[in-house]
Amino acid sequence: MTQIKKDLLEVVENTMIPEVEAYLEDLHKIIEKKEQTDETMDEIRDMESFLVELQNIVYAVNEDKIDDEQATEVYGKIQELIAESHSHE
Repeated sequence: MTQIKKDLLEVVENTMIPEVEAYLEDLHKIIEKKEQTDETMDEIRDMESFLVELQNIVYAVNEDKIDDEQATEVYGKIQELIAESHSHE
């Protein structure tokens, strides 16, 4: 496995998936308290879809269904998302 694929797997499995799962937990707590809005429900759907996409990335890398160019592009987009989320904190 090439370094870019290793880097991509590492950031998806150790950063992105745990962060999305934690955020989904927070959203589900809002529902448990019956404080959800339509926006909350939309956010849950979006995050669940994003989680599936992240899991698909892991699958694609592990099954060698993604080339280095695609891995580099996805890795770059994920780095942008991380930078953007940190700028909002």
